[in-house]
Formats: sequence, C-alpha cells, structure tokens
Amino acid sequence: MRRKHAPQRTCIACRQVRPARELIRIVRLPSSEVELDETGKKSGRGAYLCPGRACWEAALTERLVEHALKTEIATEEKEALRQHCRSLPAASP
Repeated sequence: MRRKHAPQRTCIACRQVRPARELIRIVRLPSSEVELDETGKKSGRGAYLCPGRACWEAALTERLVEHALKTEIATEEKEALRQHCRSLPAASP
C-alpha cells in the first residue's frame, strides 16, 4: 500500500523544510489583503512560518513576509500578524 505524499514547505524565517501542515500559512489574497490562512487552502500567494514566536518575530521585523508575498503589508494587517505572534509559544516544537 502506498503512503500519501505530504507536501513540504520552507519556513521563510529559519529556512527549515517541514510538512505544510506543521507550518502556519500567511496569504496575499487576490484583493491584495494579507491575512492568516488557518485552512491552508485560500486562493492567493502564500508564505509559511514555523509555529514558534522566534520565526514570526524575525519574519515581521526583517520584512520577510513582504518579500515572500511580493507586497507591502498595511499597518492594521501587520498588527493582526503581530497579535498572532504574541499568542504563539516562545519556542517552535
């Protein structure tokens, strides 16, 4: 019996390759809005981050999210991402 293929993605901050289900996706929607993609299935350009605070802080501080999504992020959208960052554990599992 064949095992189902699990898609691999790279964290934009630490560059670690992990199964997509273990990472958190941020998406730039066709309307140019940027938001969290809890399901991993929203239409648009995506970027992946580890579920640890260190990767999120690095990605937001060094503008890695903007680079990966090829867009500027509005202040309120960035604040929503920072709010999510504060809710994450200090270390990635």
